[in-house]
Amino acid sequence: MKSDLADGKTLKEMFAAGTAWLQKSAPDINAINVFPVPDGDTGTNMVLTMQFALGEVKSNSDNQACSVAKSLAHGALMGARGNSGVILSQFFRGFAKGLEGKASFDGGDFARALARASQTAYKGIANPVEGTILTVLKDASKAAQEAGRNDAALVSVLEAAVKSAEESVARTPSLLPALRDAGVVDAGGQGLYVLLDGALQLLKGESQKIQYRRPRLVVAERESVPRTAQRLTHLEAPHGYCTNFVLEGQSLGLDKIEKDLTKKGQSLIVTGDDTLVRIHIHSFKPGEILEYATKLGKLHEITINNMDDQYAEFIKMQRERMPQVDIAMVTVATGAGFFDLLNSLGDIIIVPGGQTMNPSVRELLQAVESAPSNNIILLPNNKNIVSAASQVRSLTSKKVKVIPSRNIPQGIAAFLAFGYDLNLEQNARVMEKAIDKVKAIEVTRAVRDTRLNGLEVKKGQFIAILNDDDLLARADKIEDTILEALGKAGAEKAEIVTVYYGAEIKDTEAQELAREIRDRYHAGVEVIYGGQPHYDYVISLE
Repeated sequence: MKSDLADGKTLKEMFAAGTAWLQKSAPDINAINVFPVPDGDTGTNMVLTMQFALGEVKSNSDNQACSVAKSLAHGALMGARGNSGVILSQFFRGFAKGLEGKASFDGGDFARALARASQTAYKGIANPVEGTILTVLKDASKAAQEAGRNDAALVSVLEAAVKSAEESVARTPSLLPALRDAGVVDAGGQGLYVLLDGALQLLKGESQKIQYRRPRLVVAERESVPRTAQRLTHLEAPHGYCTNFVLEGQSLGLDKIEKDLTKKGQSLIVTGDDTLVRIHIHSFKPGEILEYATKLGKLHEITINNMDDQYAEFIKMQRERMPQVDIAMVTVATGAGFFDLLNSLGDIIIVPGGQTMNPSVRELLQAVESAPSNNIILLPNNKNIVSAASQVRSLTSKKVKVIPSRNIPQGIAAFLAFGYDLNLEQNARVMEKAIDKVKAIEVTRAVRDTRLNGLEVKKGQFIAILNDDDLLARADKIEDTILEALGKAGAEKAEIVTVYYGAEIKDTEAQELAREIRDRYHAGVEVIYGGQPHYDYVISLE
């Protein structure tokens, strides 16, 4: 960039370019997960948060830098998903404060705004941890400030910030033992580096690089995420457009259609034969899907539904069947079985979401505002949704208590502890005590080789994780994995073991597992269909 000063238009373009760069690397960032589970979503959450922020900016015709920064901050807050998205929203909140009152900005202004962004992000986290996106932001802002003192040119300041961010990401495994053991860098820090790098490419006039190339990511000294495996991971977007149609043609080739469309969306279903194919897919670009299909044959029964509208209608439908209550509950869940179970427990508004589809702050706020009470208990049921849930309190006039449930079994235990004769404060205390008594074991397959808790894990092995924190067991057989994990979790002392089986597990398989648990640990075992994706079993001990 030739000019020493940049305005709001340039700021928009910088972060639009950064978001495009980030979206290209989202699958790789998703794959950077301490636990080798098939549901990493840091990259997805950061992209969707940025897309919401940019959507807010589009509706702002003011090209003053301070106005654009304020729109970015508000959009990022409402669209924030997961821990990484919430931290991004704090970043933009501080960044906007740093540019307050400025119609344009130079490198020194940008450096000061970056420093304010870092301070705000740290203050926004109750227990900030070094070796994360916070550290990367802090290091980048320090480098920017140093460059701003010597050379106020914006491109020079951002170059210094990007270089420092890259080096900081590389150091994250030395600051967090969990990263070092897993052989990965911090995913959120990686995302921030890519976002800033994309903005830098725009300033340097290298937008074509963003269009035709992929970001060069930072790797840990002992990289445990194979690059080929990363490219097979696709950006999971919980919303967009649900597109359904029938394709009629000759020699259509289901395998090729499935392979081609896998790159264009999520939740893909392709059924039929070589002359008639029914297709279901979720995508932000339904026109692209239909354009592809029309080259193969004739289209019939086309339906395209906006899933954001479907979400709003789903929340409205739940509200309409609920009476006015003193205290209303809002919870997050995924899986048909868990939906049925939660609805059977009482009046509750369920926000669809979980791993790979963390609801945004706006979606949680919509549910809270729709709930038939001014007193709300909010159960996130996922450790990566707790931060977003906490943001809702400052956005509503209602009184909201967030119970930090980290999984659905904890949420169910909290719900069962609810007392209709207790007030909001009393219920919050009782429910928090209830979740502390629950141990939840999640069972899935490892998506890569790694080493955790002193255990060597091979790709494809079954793994069992306790309360999202500890790898308890791994084995080639799912039964061996579960029985070992239950032993380490203290199943012999549990009053009840509840086995929630997932979408891909048959009831007969779950019943056989329950029999083995009873024989081994002499515990009472209950089997319930959860229908959850990704995890074959979620098992709670109480």
